Amino acid sequence: MKRDVPPQPAPVLSPSLRVLIILATTVVVLAGVYFARSLIGPLALAIVLVVICEPVRRPLDRRGWPRWAGTTAVILVAYLVLVVMGLLLWVAGVQFAQLVDEYLDKLRGSLDGFLAWLQSVGLDQEATDAAAAVLDPQAIVGLVSSLGGTVIAVLTALFFVVSYIIFMAADAARYREAERVFGAGRRPALARIRRLNTGIRRYYVVNATFGAIVAVIDGLALWALGVPVPVVWAVLAFVTNFVPNIGFVLGLIPPAVLAFVVGGWPLLLAVIAIYCVVNVVLQVLVQPKFVSDAVDLSLTLSFFSVIFWTFVIGPLGAILSIPLTLFVRALVLEGDPGALWLRWLSGDRDATPAAAARERLGGP
Repeated sequence: MKRDVPPQPAPVLSPSLRVLIILATTVVVLAGVYFARSLIGPLALAIVLVVICEPVRRPLDRRGWPRWAGTTAVILVAYLVLVVMGLLLWVAGVQFAQLVDEYLDKLRGSLDGFLAWLQSVGLDQEATDAAAAVLDPQAIVGLVSSLGGTVIAVLTALFFVVSYIIFMAADAARYREAERVFGAGRRPALARIRRLNTGIRRYYVVNATFGAIVAVIDGLALWALGVPVPVVWAVLAFVTNFVPNIGFVLGLIPPAVLAFVVGGWPLLLAVIAIYCVVNVVLQVLVQPKFVSDAVDLSLTLSFFSVIFWTFVIGPLGAILSIPLTLFVRALVLEGDPGALWLRWLSGDRDATPAAAARERLGGP
């Protein structure tokens, strides 16, 4: 007669082994994202654009318009955002390249004067050669060309973004019915998704607001100093503001180079001083606090996320760093009751035992 074998208990992993498994899994996932960044980057951008533009659907739904009308409105607004941002970057890049070519002789003369000054203060030949290589006009033109190639690569990737937006906007209309279909059982998960979407929208509203303020101040200051085409550099300051913490450095380089060509050291130092006062105070000291409050991320994590996601998915990672970090936290931490401490460390002010209990019950 066959005996019943009692079920064996599942093996219990030690905490150290669990940590190693989690770390190994994370490394494998990130490696996959890194090698597929040409596809995942545009996908992430499309998701963010649809999330930002999704509120356009609400007034149409309230008026009883058909679902396809709301979907079309979301798609058109997302495309409009893409076109406007692309045009702003293209105009700024083309204008900078034309100005560098126009002022090439003056730039070469300024470079010769700078090298003579290096030799007068006793710097050795290696330092002089290094400065010459960095400030060589041909090198600057090559940098502009490489930036143009990067822009072309980004525009090529936008082909995927355009396609993703169509499908995601259509699916978003169906996902809005999830709570009605599945009832209260999925309410906590849907609440986390709504919180994630709200955080992404708040983040870009804060960025756009501060970017507009910085652009106006920078543009007026450059116009007063006599730097060529200040409107272009104001637009560039607005666009680069969407790169957290270090965006103002990217927006400073072109007007600083032109200021050095047109007015020499005095004008260059004046432009750097104005950007440092305006942009550092607003973008580095004030704006991160507003961003942190809007999305509940710590200042340290906000800064680190720029470096991390740029390494993982390339230039788009700098622009999408905050939304991607919010997504990872919502996916990995917010559904795990044992990760409450980690959520609190990340800056989540709702990561308290009382709030977690309300989340599990699906309450407000």
